[in-house]
Amino acid sequence: MMSCPLPLPLLPALHPQPALASDFPIHVGIKRGSDELLSQSGVTVMAPAAPHHADNNNQDSAAKKVKLEQNVGKPSRVIHIRNIPNETTEAEIIQLGLPFGRVTNVLVLKGKNQAFLEMAEEISAVAMVAYFGGCVAQLRGRAVYVQFSNHKELKTDQTHSNASASAQAALQAAQAISNSAGAALVAGAGAALQPANGGTEIQGGPNTVLRVIIEHMLYPIVLDVLYSIFQRYGKVLKIVTFTKNNSFQALIQYPDTVSAQTAKTALDGQNIYNGCCTLRIDYSKMTCLNVKYNNDKSRDYTNPTLPSGDGDAHQLLTSGGVLAPQFLGLGSGLASPYGVGVGGVGLPAFGALTLTPASPALRALTAPPLPLATVLLVSNLNEEMVTPDALFTLFGVYGDVQRVKILYNKKDSALIQMAEPHQAHLAMTHMDKLRVFGKAMRVMLSKHQTVQLPKEGQPDAGLTRDYSQSPLHRFKKPGSKNYQNIYPPSATLHLSNIPATVSEDDIKEAFTKRGFTIKAFKFFPKDRKMALVQLPSIDDAVAALIKMHNYQLSESNHLRVSFSKSSI
Repeated sequence: MMSCPLPLPLLPALHPQPALASDFPIHVGIKRGSDELLSQSGVTVMAPAAPHHADNNNQDSAAKKVKLEQNVGKPSRVIHIRNIPNETTEAEIIQLGLPFGRVTNVLVLKGKNQAFLEMAEEISAVAMVAYFGGCVAQLRGRAVYVQFSNHKELKTDQTHSNASASAQAALQAAQAISNSAGAALVAGAGAALQPANGGTEIQGGPNTVLRVIIEHMLYPIVLDVLYSIFQRYGKVLKIVTFTKNNSFQALIQYPDTVSAQTAKTALDGQNIYNGCCTLRIDYSKMTCLNVKYNNDKSRDYTNPTLPSGDGDAHQLLTSGGVLAPQFLGLGSGLASPYGVGVGGVGLPAFGALTLTPASPALRALTAPPLPLATVLLVSNLNEEMVTPDALFTLFGVYGDVQRVKILYNKKDSALIQMAEPHQAHLAMTHMDKLRVFGKAMRVMLSKHQTVQLPKEGQPDAGLTRDYSQSPLHRFKKPGSKNYQNIYPPSATLHLSNIPATVSEDDIKEAFTKRGFTIKAFKFFPKDRKMALVQLPSIDDAVAALIKMHNYQLSESNHLRVSFSKSSI
């Protein structure tokens, strides 16, 4: 069976009189031994579906397995989840059930690697078991098994409920989401979650603004990705992104504290992508965000008429590049960096809670099924003009090129080895069919795992180069800011590392001497170390980037060139 993400949360069924939260009292399970779980003396922990129980001590493992299999087909509001990791929390168990309906109780038996989840309605439990019957649910990287319990109701000892305050809060937050989602649907607002204050947006308040820091940011994170993740827990009013202390951060404002608390509880410590882009979330001291522009750096969802501002100034501060739709995986609820989004395989688009970690402490929001290929096959090159250095410079815009081999017997084709698989996919996404030196280059993944260097005495004619130790790599540093400035090829180039002694005329002259026509030039208003230069076409810009990147401007300054999302 394949592992799968959770579906979109199902809204409560509409009734003439919508159910109130009090109709489904919330209880919190506490850890007990297996003998106490089924005990009929003292506190009744579980309400059995059958009038008697077998003596567990007299059953061998085979009999237990048969009993478990017999219970699978008997619908119940209580769901039995087996093989959970030791560190699993009540909140993670609740997240498994939340998309299918209202969760009213949870009990985690950590010592037995089991958990019980009680849904408000049997139909919700049936939907959950049916969904995970077709694919394996995962918690912290381990496959867990979801089936009906042979108990019709989950009862817990209320005198010990304070022992699990976090579970109590998670259940209350889950119930708040279900209530607000149902109210929104009744009000004709579709699936949008309404604030808890009767539908009036609260423009600020304590603990409504979250500060989000993204650690290990190996992939660019665009503002829309953050919105798609955080809007699952309440209505997102505003988002502001920025870079501080060499880390990408965001401020996200909700209309109420319940939504903010729910998002913080569910998402803190999770990975957006497998093994990287880890969310660290706490409350901001700010009570309201002041958003002046709607662009790729900030957004006020309550005021869509705001201007976009001067895009040039955001070149280095944007939350991520303008990536092609197939790279963002727009078919799914959460962007997948390789276009293998949940929506693309016919499943409900709730890709954010796959809970597949890179380590026990980190739970991934999505795990893109990426072939671990780092070698690209590039064909239809202009063999009269292309060189290993030219390919190193061009492909180096999207990753750190390790080796380049132009094929000796087919010089219009080359193998290019990137440092990481996602860099190879970035390059393929942005440069397949790009015109380079007058020909439409084709880029695809190669079956080769590495690019072999020529053996001693083997003819090569300088067609193979090793760049693994090159000082020109743009992405050596983990979480490099350069990942935030990856854009498709365009006619406008972004120039940086310009010394103060170099003027606009000096740069124009350098381009002109190498045969390029400059349509427009503009220094950044607040930082003259950077500038934009516009060429007549994308073809010209590609050729200019290849020839002008690392051009020496002074004794200690070499020009850095990349594609820009802006125009002058």
